[in-house]
Amino acid sequence: MEDDFSLQRLYELMLINYGFDVIGKANNGEEALNMYKSFNDKPEIILMDHRMPIKNGIETTQEIIKLNNNSIIIFASADKSVKDKALSVGASRFLSKPFSYEELIEEINNCLKLTN
Repeated sequence: MEDDFSLQRLYELMLINYGFDVIGKANNGEEALNMYKSFNDKPEIILMDHRMPIKNGIETTQEIIKLNNNSIIIFASADKSVKDKALSVGASRFLSKPFSYEELIEEINNCLKLTN
């Protein structure tokens, strides 16, 4: 979930290029939560931005974890001061922005290894 449309598209193209399926993109935390609730098959991994309109990443992560405490959320933010909070509310990993595509793919692959 990323509110910057150009970053959303860049992430999507990069993930598709690495062979991942992107099943949804949200522009704000409330949209992300509603989208998550609407999925019959929940995503294996959620990429969550911190600063989003309406509902921030911390709030959205908390609500998704309440719905499914097995959700794997990779939290991303340039604000390193939210790392502990993000991890304490249920995020599986924290990536400090800016990060490389390789770092993101490595985190996704590490998370997928834990689920298999």
